[in-house]
Amino acid sequence: MTRQPATPAKPGDPPSARIVAELRRRIASGELRVGDRLPSTRQIARQWQVAIATATKVLTLLRHEGLVRALPGVGTVVVRTPRPAARPERRPGGRRPSAPGEDLHRDPIVQAAIELADAEGLAALSMRGVAGKLGVATMSLYRHVESKDDLISHMTDAVFGEARLPDTPPAGWRARLTVAARLQWSIYRRHPWLAQLVSITRPQPLRNLLVHGEWALAAIDGLGLDAATMLHVHVTLFSYVRGLAINIEWENEAEAASGLTEEEWMDAHSPALGELAASGAFPTFAKVLADLSDNYDLDLDLLFEFGLEPLLDGLAPLLDGTRARAAATQQSS
Repeated sequence: MTRQPATPAKPGDPPSARIVAELRRRIASGELRVGDRLPSTRQIARQWQVAIATATKVLTLLRHEGLVRALPGVGTVVVRTPRPAARPERRPGGRRPSAPGEDLHRDPIVQAAIELADAEGLAALSMRGVAGKLGVATMSLYRHVESKDDLISHMTDAVFGEARLPDTPPAGWRARLTVAARLQWSIYRRHPWLAQLVSITRPQPLRNLLVHGEWALAAIDGLGLDAATMLHVHVTLFSYVRGLAINIEWENEAEAASGLTEEEWMDAHSPALGELAASGAFPTFAKVLADLSDNYDLDLDLLFEFGLEPLLDGLAPLLDGTRARAAATQQSS
């Protein structure tokens, strides 16, 4: 494969900056459109004759700019085009424009932080990065959020408020819990960093998060359950969704750290797995591995749906049985 020409760079610019400039140019020109997949780290390393670490840095820098995003099982894809440089605003009467940060308030800070975490992961989130995205001084943020932890709390509350639960709930506890689980999964899918922030042992007092808790508890209210059992049902379902969702961000971080997509990682480790299967020590594993289709992919969305129905099936004897016993008790009294 021939080496790709890079956009002319300033003397002394590192290779990663030259490659980022070239890929940014391709995105801006439409050569790479929204939804198109970028070259993998290995492809970048070969095309530009650079180390894997440099290629990984290229994709990280583009994610930091919010131009691309890593999707598990897909790779790094374009999510938006570069914005043209804004022209200085001219005010009537020769009045000077507002200085950066003068008109700032909390909502755009939270939104910029969400976009940064979506593009590059929670580990890359910093007050300096958010300030840079907004074009303001870092210290100006602290007039609106107390700390990074405070900012993260506002981010969590904001994203849980993005997707609205139906104004009219469906009939039956099962349908209502299904709505709750699928809506939460969709939120984690849009914001992979979110799953590692919510806790069942130290629940955050956030209004939009409590909206989801209220919906789940209301779904099983009136079935004759005591308070502890109601809470256990809610936490069990919430933990199932969150537990699977944590893998979305872990996969993004693993890809950024290793430079390998999930598919590339599996290809690299297939010989070792084959040796273990052939050793005779794991006959069931070997049988399953041999019977798997060549195009099998551990799809997290399919896995979520696969586990949701059996989980609700497992709760049915408790929820329906308690209601039946309560009705029988009322009739006999």
